Amino acid sequence: MTSQAKPGKGNVMKLIIISGRSGSGKSSALHTLEDEGFYCVDNLPASMLSQLADTLEGHHCEPPKMAVSVDVRNLPGALDHFPELLASLKNKGIDCQVLYLDTDSEKLVSRYSATRRKHPLSDDQVSLREAIELEKKLLQPVLIAADLKIDTTTLSVHQIRDLIKQEYCEDEKNGMTVLFQSFGFKNGIPSDADFIFDVRCLPNPFWVESLRHHTGLEEPVINFLKDDASVIEMIDDIAAFIDKWLPRFESAQRSYMTIAIGCTGGQHRSVYIGNTLGELFSSKLERVQVRHRELRE
Repeated sequence: MTSQAKPGKGNVMKLIIISGRSGSGKSSALHTLEDEGFYCVDNLPASMLSQLADTLEGHHCEPPKMAVSVDVRNLPGALDHFPELLASLKNKGIDCQVLYLDTDSEKLVSRYSATRRKHPLSDDQVSLREAIELEKKLLQPVLIAADLKIDTTTLSVHQIRDLIKQEYCEDEKNGMTVLFQSFGFKNGIPSDADFIFDVRCLPNPFWVESLRHHTGLEEPVINFLKDDASVIEMIDDIAAFIDKWLPRFESAQRSYMTIAIGCTGGQHRSVYIGNTLGELFSSKLERVQVRHRELRE
């Protein structure tokens, strides 16, 4: 994905466009940025993005920081032109980044059913489930253009806020942000992963009674895994792959990369390997994050 120079430097203006399906956390993300000093606009029609760029160009003092949410409530066909609108913004010299939030469809059905809110696309002819799937289809041009995708299915409001702050509100650093995320295959593959590594072939601490109730963050499991030849080989091979290919993605101006490590339950092997890779690459890269989906940190 294309990304301009990092915000906060020189006279570069910063604009974050937040999108995604209704109920996925867009409001939480927008409120977080508003609390951090961004001027925020909720539900901006996509066709007005160009006008917003002209407004931004009129600022001659401190470069403004703005965030807007763009959702499915647009004129018919307006979102089809989103890539062109985005290119126009970037051609004006604006540091424009697109954040796309999404949640599992069944989770969205559950949320809407629990709150009894009306989905913006549902009516007498369109059921809630049909509206949720239709929304996904209509937002596809925005999803394709996104610089960062976050699956919020298992995240709390506080976790969403923390992720937004980490990515957009901390002191700016050069280079790509790399997230190592552990997960359990039994709970589904994370939809926001760029690469997925399956480590279920490695020795499983779950089958050792004394280790079953520990996690990959704890010393008993760490000691079990760290000296195993196959674990060492797996880590070395994944690290070598990342070392080889990450610079290629970075040179293509990718600003964010999610590398998912999966084992059966997401408690032991994937946690240990995710942490180990995070520590290894923290010495090589400026922006490294580690998240353990199943530990509900």
